[in-house]
Amino acid sequence: MSPRTLTTTVVGSYPQPDWLVDRALLAKGVPRVRLEGMWRIPEAFLEQAQDDATVLAIRDMERAGIDIVTDGEIRRESYSNRFATALDGIDLANPGRVRDRNGRESVVPRVVGRITRKRAVEVRDMEFLRRHTDHLAKITLPGPFTLALQAQNEFYRDGEELAMDFAAAVNAEALALQAAGADVIQLDEPWLRNDPEAARRYAVPAINRALAGITVPTALHLCFGYAAVVRHQKPTGYSFLPQLADTVAAQISIEAAQPRLDLGVLAELSGKAIILGVIDLEDPKVETVAQVETRIRTGLRHVTPERLLLAPDCGMKYLPRDTAFGKLRALAEAARVVRAALS
Repeated sequence: MSPRTLTTTVVGSYPQPDWLVDRALLAKGVPRVRLEGMWRIPEAFLEQAQDDATVLAIRDMERAGIDIVTDGEIRRESYSNRFATALDGIDLANPGRVRDRNGRESVVPRVVGRITRKRAVEVRDMEFLRRHTDHLAKITLPGPFTLALQAQNEFYRDGEELAMDFAAAVNAEALALQAAGADVIQLDEPWLRNDPEAARRYAVPAINRALAGITVPTALHLCFGYAAVVRHQKPTGYSFLPQLADTVAAQISIEAAQPRLDLGVLAELSGKAIILGVIDLEDPKVETVAQVETRIRTGLRHVTPERLLLAPDCGMKYLPRDTAFGKLRALAEAARVVRAALS
């Protein structure tokens, strides 16, 4: 699948233009339910505007030199809410509330019936991406464990039952995305660390159910939260990482630049390719090529070049667009330099 050693990619999102979204409203947090007020464009013209902004995002990634591009998640208010709120079993009019591990309360989808996928959600997005790039193309979906934790359950016996039905819905969408031309399908599971005990019981079965039957490369993304939203000191290790060796995902994506992650744990994922975060999204300055080179070489102490992919720590949607582009260009150039040195 990889076009070259040290393939570069993005985790998913790219900055949405100021003319498309109210960035001040977006900066208040990551919406778990719909946030239609975020869009600046009238409904009659919104899809066209989102399409235009998506082309801008794709072209920026291509111009920066990124090997595997996405649609920038331009049409989404967050990485998870667009898919979660499109499913049957959700009461959109009366949302629920949950607390994360830090005690912060979030408004979330309220589950009042069986979770099922009633229609395609991202298939048009993938078809649009496929038409507008000749690069390898990746699309992302929220993972079933994260979806279950980001919901108030008023229907299922327990969280495991809920996660498995979310997994079935994610799987139906993933199969359709594969048919629509996806070269890589990524699941976002940042909430694995919010409840490590529950993760140990059913995260791996739920993830494997969500990826059942997918034959293109699959990735699983973990992170400690958007740098623009999570301001506290990030940990130097994941509470649930070695267990992911048992998932069917071919690639594990981890945040490593901002939290200064101890990469020794990667030895326990020797059967996986690693998408290593080498771009710090908390730092407003664009990294020098030398800085990114150093992070890549640190990763190479633990992962062979054939198994190492390179990316920003997380989604880039909260960055200014010129900063995001500069960081991606530094990433691509650093990968080129290290690649040349290895050849």
